[in-house]
Amino acid sequence: MNPGFGSEVSQRLPTPIPPSAGEHCESGVRLAGLGGGENVATDPDLLVVQACQQNPGRGLEGPFRDLYELYKDRVYNVCFRITGNPTDALDASQETFGILFRKLPGFRFESRFSSWMYRIAVNASIDLKRRSQSRLTRSLERIQELPGSTHRNRFEPADVLSEAPPQAASRHELEHEVQRAIMALSPKLRAITVLRYVENLSYEQISETLGISMGTVKSRLARAHEMLDLVLTPVLDRHYLR
Repeated sequence: MNPGFGSEVSQRLPTPIPPSAGEHCESGVRLAGLGGGENVATDPDLLVVQACQQNPGRGLEGPFRDLYELYKDRVYNVCFRITGNPTDALDASQETFGILFRKLPGFRFESRFSSWMYRIAVNASIDLKRRSQSRLTRSLERIQELPGSTHRNRFEPADVLSEAPPQAASRHELEHEVQRAIMALSPKLRAITVLRYVENLSYEQISETLGISMGTVKSRLARAHEMLDLVLTPVLDRHYLR
């Protein structure tokens, strides 16, 4: 967890903007929960969410501070596992809380609040990663076009993922290998892997968070398992079968 995360979010959260019904984020997934819902009585975050809704416009003061403290680590963790680096994770976390800050007055418990929050974090992370990759690709193309440039080979994301890791058999190295394997997954498989194995969400919660069927949850996890097994089996053998 980045030690400066809390203070930076506190300084950079935007002023509340009235939510507009049906607003989409860049990833194209509608933010569920902005209509009427049936989860009010059973949502464990009911009281703190309602307190925030009854006290809008106070920034990180009062009940919104309580909500922020409750979710800041979980949001950052999801963002880090999907974006793959602390800087992008911080930006995606700040974007997540900014969206939450604007849209919370319109939240009506069509889904559990935690599912809605995770969906915002996943979308913000995927969108940021896509924008970052697009900017990097354009920048490298411009460098390749410069007169006298020796960088004539087009950059591909796989080039980063194929770099050889340190050979020391340490816990840090193993975590690094696992994160590299997660980053090699497609955004959809990466998101579902993080929600299941990092955040320990149930299949039902993942289905609600991502807006997909239980069958799709299971099939995506099965594909993620196959890809991770292929990459991580030799890594685990190297670490534990010496």
